[in-house]
Amino acid sequence: MLIEEVRAFQRLGLRHVLLQVLSFASVISSGLMIWKGLAIITSCESPIVVVLSGSMEPAFHRGDLLFLTQDSSEQYKTGDIAVYKIPGVDIPIVHRVLETHDVPPTIDIRRYTRSMTQPEPSANVDSSEQYSQLLLTKGDNNSVDDIVIYRGLEWLERKHIVGKVRGSLPYVGYVTIAMHSLPKQLSSARERAFGKSKSPRSPTTRTHRDGGS
Repeated sequence: MLIEEVRAFQRLGLRHVLLQVLSFASVISSGLMIWKGLAIITSCESPIVVVLSGSMEPAFHRGDLLFLTQDSSEQYKTGDIAVYKIPGVDIPIVHRVLETHDVPPTIDIRRYTRSMTQPEPSANVDSSEQYSQLLLTKGDNNSVDDIVIYRGLEWLERKHIVGKVRGSLPYVGYVTIAMHSLPKQLSSARERAFGKSKSPRSPTTRTHRDGGS
């Protein structure tokens, strides 16, 4: 088998293989450049996310592709759809803003949250007019708000917000979901096959072997 692969490599030639590698690297680098450009334009670290659950149905369905922006000077309003990340949780959550509370700069925001530090005021806004904002969210398809998934937080702060949803493409993100779920499916299939190969012999087989010895 190895000899056949070496011969196939010799037929292709080193130059052809290098061209294929360079083409693949060019595609990867172009994708990274586009992603970085979108992040700069939208001021959002993750300008595109995929809906992974049905908690926002019927507004969004599993597999929808969402486009985000993040404007630090814009205050969120009830009804806005935000994507947020809880500390210690890798997967972002997209839910609707249920309540907002603007906290004036004269009040320490730590009285209402478990945060150890106050948010830094924006350089473009006078400190006397800088308000901190606390948010409560909820999935449209959920019966209760998100406090139970805040991992001890009482409110979301702006530092937890990844971005505001500005648009969507239905079901386009299913490709990403399939790519993430395929390794798990292959692993489960391998475990089932391995388990079958290690299963104990049936009593009939043991009886036949004992009788023939």
